[in-house]
Amino acid sequence: MAQVTRALKIGPVTIDFPVVLASLAGYSDLPYRLLCRSLGAPFCTTEAMLDRQMLVDGRLRQRLVRLDDADHPVAGQIMGGDPAVMASAAAVLRDMGFDVIDLNFACPVRKVLARRRGGYLMDHPERAVEIIRAVLEAVPDRPVTVKLRRAFREADTGSGSFWRIAGEAFEAGAAAVCVHARAVDQKYRGRADWDFLARVRREFPGRTVVGSGDVLTPADALRMIAETGVDGVSAARGAIGNPWFFRQARDLAAGRAPQRPTFAQQRETIERHYRLACGVYGADRALKVMRNFGIYYARLLPRPARARAGILAVRTERDWRDFLDAFYREATPPSF
Repeated sequence: MAQVTRALKIGPVTIDFPVVLASLAGYSDLPYRLLCRSLGAPFCTTEAMLDRQMLVDGRLRQRLVRLDDADHPVAGQIMGGDPAVMASAAAVLRDMGFDVIDLNFACPVRKVLARRRGGYLMDHPERAVEIIRAVLEAVPDRPVTVKLRRAFREADTGSGSFWRIAGEAFEAGAAAVCVHARAVDQKYRGRADWDFLARVRREFPGRTVVGSGDVLTPADALRMIAETGVDGVSAARGAIGNPWFFRQARDLAAGRAPQRPTFAQQRETIERHYRLACGVYGADRALKVMRNFGIYYARLLPRPARARAGILAVRTERDWRDFLDAFYREATPPSF
């Protein structure tokens, strides 16, 4: 049965399908974004980039902010704690051609919190609002979105900081909020609170609200929209190593059975991923990238543990080819 979906609007940017690729540290780089685009992802967000890195024209910035004509519309996500620096970084991303500027106030990683970035700002709403206002002033010609969590502490059932940050963000002119329905101190433990997402949708009628949390399958993405009323869904962990996620979500929305890729299709896609990574990073680094992704690609195989061990042993291009021949044969999976 077809499920009702509608276009997702982020300010003047119209996205034809409301299931998008989240910012994924170590994973939503240009090669993977292009791969997901080719398989139905209508909108992507970069890895989180430190604001100060955007102000130095070096090799790291060139790698992080690399764009492609096929990679639009795209959001550049920045993370930092100083309003002036965040504003300057947003202007750099605007000038580079990013369609949307995304502010990360949600990252729960301990190192990030210790440096007063990311999810730290969920416990400091005054500073978060200062950053939002500074960025909006710096880039009035780009939609600005904000990634939030339900609260900083799981015990904070009132989510006071969230309501203040989200409310003032919309009042100041933010185009959308993306809400991960866990507290910062939960990281990824426990169930995401989809009831909270439904409440956010009710509290901000006419505003764009994107949901996140426990979207592990394409069916989860459409169920989140149906159950909470959010305007869109940001697919994170469920989309790592499954670039077919977005095509499958479109299949479900159209009332079709989601197409599961054959071994041959998996191999073709993974080989394309490797070629794209080589083009961006060079062959040596591309193999490291593919080892990271290969662990997740292996989830689609009949013997994922063996495949994970196989990809972790890859050190050379010959190893890489042997791995593909062993686990992605066109006919049947390996019997060992």
